[in-house]
Amino acid sequence: MFPRLLLLAALAAAGTCSAAMPDPDARNAEPVKPRVVTEPVKHDTDDPAIWINHADPAESLVVGTDKEWDGALYVFGLDGRIRRDQVVRGIARPNNVDIVQGFSSTHGLIDIAVATERFGHRLRVYRLPDMAPLDRGGIPVFEGERARDCMGVALYKRPTDSAVFAIVSRSDAGAPREGYLHQYRLVDDGAGTIRGVFVRSFGTWSGKKEIEAIVVDQDLGYVYYSDEQFGVRKYHADPAAEDAEDELALFGTSGFADDHEGISIYALDPKTGYILVSNQQANTFRIFPREGGAGGPHDHPLISSVRLSTLDSDGSDVTSFGELPGFPGGLFVAMSTDKTFHFYAWEDIAKAAGLKVRGR
Repeated sequence: MFPRLLLLAALAAAGTCSAAMPDPDARNAEPVKPRVVTEPVKHDTDDPAIWINHADPAESLVVGTDKEWDGALYVFGLDGRIRRDQVVRGIARPNNVDIVQGFSSTHGLIDIAVATERFGHRLRVYRLPDMAPLDRGGIPVFEGERARDCMGVALYKRPTDSAVFAIVSRSDAGAPREGYLHQYRLVDDGAGTIRGVFVRSFGTWSGKKEIEAIVVDQDLGYVYYSDEQFGVRKYHADPAAEDAEDELALFGTSGFADDHEGISIYALDPKTGYILVSNQQANTFRIFPREGGAGGPHDHPLISSVRLSTLDSDGSDVTSFGELPGFPGGLFVAMSTDKTFHFYAWEDIAKAAGLKVRGR
């Protein structure tokens, strides 16, 4: 690791120990240290997404948001350095970002990053890895509604027909208790521009704070979201599913210091693994079984909690792809309020939290 990045990692770890609220379920007394801490962004990191370069894993990237009026989408190499020629600026408070690989366009299959432009009330779409815009200024969301400040986004690629959907959340000001999230199908208009077609509104909200963090389990077809001071909710990601409007699970309703935040899924295989949820004010991630528990596939009891070096972490992403150099077992990325993102080796997290590593 570069000397400057080592210093940032040490400072972040020290700050975590002094500021964190207690999480009695955390397995490790000392926080797990990241393998890499990125160069800082200008304002306020919020949410990352991992792009895998299967042709050359060493050239894989992390895209992260800098959340402010004159915010940006930052692109980092696995060394934590900013790829300055790929940074996208001029976005009115980019909040969250997600990536899907193999989107069907007029130019063949491409990889795209989709971000919420909170104060523009729209989604922004960019091609990877060059970050060329594909949306002609953006895809409007929550049209005709009072609450339009979009926040979270998760992409779902339906296995039956490869259709790609964006599931979007918003701030709480004027949001409804039912139908808090909107879902849009992303389509190429035939001229290379990606448009959004509204599909459905769904999702219950407790009314306690807001909903930001969303993740889709691509293999199992579920979407999870954090009802921030209440719990984690689970629905079908496919809007055509027979019971698509029914809440399948509500879990993680206790043990959090305050906010339920970033959610990510580590896959051990197509059906099993872990759901990680940020316990923001405790600087820990609480971990639940992806495949369910004794009560069935929608039973998600707490199985572990791990203390990391991040500060007040909002967003996170994880991959169990094991060929990223320097990150044995996979890569876990989480934002930290010191304007950085932390890159962890899954092997280090698994050792601290008593978890498994894919393929072992």
